[in-house]
Amino acid sequence: MSLRDVFERHPERRYIMFGGKGGLGKTTLSATCAYWLARQGKRVLLFSVDPQASLSDIFQRDIFGKGAVPIVENLWAQEIDADRRIKEYQDEIRQKILDMYGFDRVPEEIDSYIASASAEPAMEESAIFDAVVDIVVKGDYDYYIYDLVPLGHALYYLSMAKVYDEWINKITKLREEMGQYDQVAATLRRQANVEEDKILEELQYIKGRINTSSQILTDKQRTAFFFVLVPEEMIILDTRKAAELFARFDVPISGYVVNRVLPQELRAGNIPIYLRNRIQMQEKYLGDIQKSLGSQIMAYVPEMERDVTGLSMIERLAHQLFENSK
Repeated sequence: MSLRDVFERHPERRYIMFGGKGGLGKTTLSATCAYWLARQGKRVLLFSVDPQASLSDIFQRDIFGKGAVPIVENLWAQEIDADRRIKEYQDEIRQKILDMYGFDRVPEEIDSYIASASAEPAMEESAIFDAVVDIVVKGDYDYYIYDLVPLGHALYYLSMAKVYDEWINKITKLREEMGQYDQVAATLRRQANVEEDKILEELQYIKGRINTSSQILTDKQRTAFFFVLVPEEMIILDTRKAAELFARFDVPISGYVVNRVLPQELRAGNIPIYLRNRIQMQEKYLGDIQKSLGSQIMAYVPEMERDVTGLSMIERLAHQLFENSK
């Protein structure tokens, strides 16, 4: 089965993820796939959850932090601004504290805690995850193409749904256990139970959003995850290990895309020793990939003569990736 076959035989798979180590071409392939689907008349949103996103470079457009930016007919691209999202987080938390507890202003010690927590490295991933939940829950497009962060961060990102869900469950349980004490305090303050209901409602709202996103990301019927790799020994080993880890999070791995394969025509003629050695090395590792992955390989993508940036190069690569596989 080819990459094209996956989309033609399984139109229900609307959530497409390309993952792999950094620098292997996952962003390029994400953009190419999104472009091809848009040319088939599908409404497509391509978005990056990588803080070092390069969709702006590939499309030669400034799209960072600008929401869903139209690229061509039926195709929108979005790079999430984590810093802006963190600031929005802070403002939302402060406002909810004011609304729930009737404060005129957020107490200084709480405000300091909000500021310090937002400086934690994990907050960036949390902000991006929340933005992705917003995008997915709305359901405005036929296809959603995820350009994931490099493998290590991607595992963290994909596990966050489970981590958040467990955390919300614990907080909700604790909140319910404290309900009897809160009821006494509310009575003494002559307040209604509505304040406590607001807190529980907020926790349930967050839990619902997380569950919706988690179910989509691990739904074998609606989601396809493709690993991007190149024919090099360490990359092959890392990809195998990552595939095992992803399987533990129930990520539906749909296949592998082998990128940067040197064209066959280079083997002919008088070529430099260095290039001949590179070709021989690739042949060995391509054999290893074929032996271990076999029918799971969706495409072999040739090394292009220059960087894939701009719509003309994306169109060329889309032709190689989808039209030549018919």
